[in-house]
Amino acid sequence: MSHPPAGTATPDEPLLAALDIGGTKIAGGLVDTRGTLLHRLQVPTPATGDRHQLMAAVTRVLDDLAGRPEWGRVRALGIGSAGPVDIAEGTVSPVNLPGWRGFPLRAEAAAHPAVGDLPVVLGGDGVAMTAAEHWRGAARPYRNALCLVVSTGVGAGLVLDGRLHTGTTGNAGHLGHISVDFEGRPCPCGSRGCLEGLASGTAIARTATESGWRPGPDGDTTATGVARAAESGDPLALAAFDRAARALAAGIAATATLVELDVAVIGGGVANAGDVLFAPLARHLSSYATLPFTRHLTLAPAHLGTDAGLIGAAALARPSLPTGI
Repeated sequence: MSHPPAGTATPDEPLLAALDIGGTKIAGGLVDTRGTLLHRLQVPTPATGDRHQLMAAVTRVLDDLAGRPEWGRVRALGIGSAGPVDIAEGTVSPVNLPGWRGFPLRAEAAAHPAVGDLPVVLGGDGVAMTAAEHWRGAARPYRNALCLVVSTGVGAGLVLDGRLHTGTTGNAGHLGHISVDFEGRPCPCGSRGCLEGLASGTAIARTATESGWRPGPDGDTTATGVARAAESGDPLALAAFDRAARALAAGIAATATLVELDVAVIGGGVANAGDVLFAPLARHLSSYATLPFTRHLTLAPAHLGTDAGLIGAAALARPSLPTGI
């Protein structure tokens, strides 16, 4: 487990506990009511494990949080999970975690001895990131925003008319699984040509490798390695990022056409590629977002980085705090 330096808070200030569950890591944190992350840890996600192994990793994170001296001030637990999720039922069925199908994550987390009677609020990881960026980050000045997490997968969430829009089951804005290529690759979700299969970090690495790209001396075959090669001008690496950017642009433009957006905020590990991603993304967006009411759409990098998932999970639980906090 990693333990970055904790922040500071007043001794009696209520806190929010947060879990961020993704395909590669399960993170936990403590967040104050202003959205400041005070403590963070993470463990690897046993992505090929069964339901019990996955929950054991979550329990390990909760055990650590509950052992913190600040735990006595926690008033609610927020969970952002890879999806799909069902916030009505409290279940998750992450596409990239086959061990969880209809898994009762909210109830299992609530059963942890340290959680007790605390409110437990579940949401999708894209919606959580959106809640974070609208509360403390790049989407804060805007009333209509699409926020994307481009990482192992592609998640997203919506702010419409100044309010987080979750949908009935919590999956509104599930942009990674709209089809942008009718003859594209089959997707684990059951469809084909999904945006996630073209634009995620995993997809970028696969596209580059299949085109003949080979990593440098460090042997890094991930999207990070492809990004470094692209920064050095490698044409195959640049082409892989261009393809991903085109898919993202098509999805963003389609969403803007449907609901009228002011901004698209891009976060997640792939966004760390900077201009390697954002330059072709802006170029392709100009060719897809062509209707007058979509042309003003702003592209912005997320502000909260790897903390967005935890701050967002806390943001989901924030309305359940006692009145007056």
